Amino acid sequence: MIFREVEDRDLIGKARRGNVDAYNLLVSRWEKRIFNYLLRLVGNREDALDLSQEVFLKAYQSLGKLEDAARFAPWLFRIAHNEAYSLLRRPRPEGAGAADFEPPAQGRRMYPVEAALAVESALARLSQDQREAVLLKVCQGFKFEEMAEILSCPVSTVKSRVYAALDLLKETLAPIDTRGAG
Repeated sequence: MIFREVEDRDLIGKARRGNVDAYNLLVSRWEKRIFNYLLRLVGNREDALDLSQEVFLKAYQSLGKLEDAARFAPWLFRIAHNEAYSLLRRPRPEGAGAADFEPPAQGRRMYPVEAALAVESALARLSQDQREAVLLKVCQGFKFEEMAEILSCPVSTVKSRVYAALDLLKETLAPIDTRGAG
């Protein structure tokens, strides 16, 4: 990761000087992570695609405001967070929520696809704050301090959200057996 950070820093410097190819390379490195993060936050593929484009456009326009190029990832995820919450604050049509997934009967093993659906359903049952904290920590691998920067809240709040969410997920998913279909 150290080499990538150095390379990202170099690319950011070039992009600030107007090198569009350097910025395009940054986008190609980060677009999948940003898209997956947004998809799990907003729950809709088209919205996540639109938001991803908006995130990278705003990041490009604001690149000069990034004080420390080494902090690019938390800064980019903060933009994504803001864009997602702007969308989530808008009124949504009736029935535009996540579908509930019912795990199979007790004792029956689950296929990996079923387990993935169960995890998505369990994540959907968390509060928005808890889900985002888990996504940043578990799926994106951010440190608590970076998460606090992205979410604009104290580290202690981030930790309590993560640990409470993990407890709820463990309680919801504990009965799942993923060792193959039985």
